Amino acid sequence: MGRVTAGDVAALAIRTGLGATLFAHGSQKLFGWFSGGGLDGTAGGFHGMGYRPGKPMATAAGLSETAGGAALVLGLGTPAGGAAVAGTMGVAAEMHSPNGFFNQQGGLEYPALVGLSALALVAQGPGRISLDQVTGHVLDRPWMRYAAMAAVIPAVGLVVARKKSELAKDATEREAAS
Repeated sequence: MGRVTAGDVAALAIRTGLGATLFAHGSQKLFGWFSGGGLDGTAGGFHGMGYRPGKPMATAAGLSETAGGAALVLGLGTPAGGAAVAGTMGVAAEMHSPNGFFNQQGGLEYPALVGLSALALVAQGPGRISLDQVTGHVLDRPWMRYAAMAAVIPAVGLVVARKKSELAKDATEREAAS
């Protein structure tokens, strides 16, 4: 394994805190745990915000947070887990952006910080105290890190563009009905 450094311990601490928080948020969406809305409640909210169809979008967000969070905690498949989290948080940051920056006003501060932290873990790697280390980095090759980071912005862009298209259709339908 090699000599464990303070950086390895720091990576473990960040991975564990970030990953556990995301796992909890994802399980709220998927299962209703921790006072969450569950899949049906989350799907209704997603539909109303323009993320359609609501149930598949809620499932994707919940799985990205739950599985991505678990991957970060374990340090296993860190590029994929971190990119899944960063993408979901990128979409969440765009959704919260009309409320400004600060979390107290429902702004983008929290999802942006979480997403950027996940991307930093992708770039840095999970450290020596990880299952990626134990498995010889089979799921954490340098090219995987670059590919994962490169995929986040286009993926967020596609989801946000689709949402805007759905909301524009809604507005056109309302206008035609009045």
